[in-house]
Amino acid sequence: MTESYVAFLRAVNVGGRTVRMERLRALFAELGLADVRSYIQSGNVFFTTGETDRAALTSRIEQHLERELGFAVPVMLRTVDEVAALVEADPFAAVEVTPDVRLCVVFLSEPLPEELEFPVRDPKGGWEVLSATPGAAFTVFHLRNGRLSGDPAKSFPKSYRGQGTSRFFHTTVKILAAARKERKDQA
Repeated sequence: MTESYVAFLRAVNVGGRTVRMERLRALFAELGLADVRSYIQSGNVFFTTGETDRAALTSRIEQHLERELGFAVPVMLRTVDEVAALVEADPFAAVEVTPDVRLCVVFLSEPLPEELEFPVRDPKGGWEVLSATPGAAFTVFHLRNGRLSGDPAKSFPKSYRGQGTSRFFHTTVKILAAARKERKDQA
């Protein structure tokens, strides 16, 4: 059976690590992945595959990207259905959205430690991690002078060895719509 995935990539098109989306799509296609598409420049790649071992697939993608690009690119793979479940769960339903509030999903490579108690708040008031699932943490940022401040990942215990990459919640919704459109177009 073929599964549709979204690869959320970290460290692409930030900090001088520029990768054109055409090149990124070609790198995924070189791995034998099918129906490869990308969405915006922040490293979101859609593809289908019959591979069933997600850990092995993730490792294969990360190794290929590092070899070809010359820098590590952590990859958080989610099925389209998993992204849909996250969006439909509406983890920010109780948050009052104002012009100074940004809702953010941090896609995680590993679940956060069980001892982490939510919500976790920045002592300076810049952010709060409301909750988490094994694959994502849900963070609210409070803009200061129009800018995001602080790093919620620093609230994770030092024992956490995983990686994460963040997307605004409204962007995650758009990524899901684009992935579903791609899947519909292929049917």
